[in-house]
Amino acid sequence: MSIKLKCHKGIGNKVQGEALVANDNFSARYDLDRLKGVFSRPAHKLAGESYQDKILVLNTAKGGVASAWMLHEMKARGIVPKAILFNRANTILVQGAALADMTMCDRFEGDVTALIQTGDELIVDPERGEVIILSRG
Repeated sequence: MSIKLKCHKGIGNKVQGEALVANDNFSARYDLDRLKGVFSRPAHKLAGESYQDKILVLNTAKGGVASAWMLHEMKARGIVPKAILFNRANTILVQGAALADMTMCDRFEGDVTALIQTGDELIVDPERGEVIILSRG
């Protein structure tokens, strides 16, 4: 049985993949080793975890223009998550996701870091403003 979560209409393509979840904030510039495809900041709740081809589920985006540009750099290298879901994204990171052609949604009906669990199989449909949990991890 699938579970449908509503959110604000997002950007990017419809994608399907495995969730990687943490009730933590996100900076593409400071939290990631963008060459190895892992969370590298020791204090981050996902430290050591690979983000490549995952659907990241995090609290909020942090950082400015450099963090947004890093999304484009990650996409150009092919070491990138399939999508990023936030409780609340900042406008600069949304612009970065648009530049990188990366799927991103936010503003769910509830705390998305509690609604989705690591390992859940998801479909993210930004045009419809919904995420479907196909199966629990």
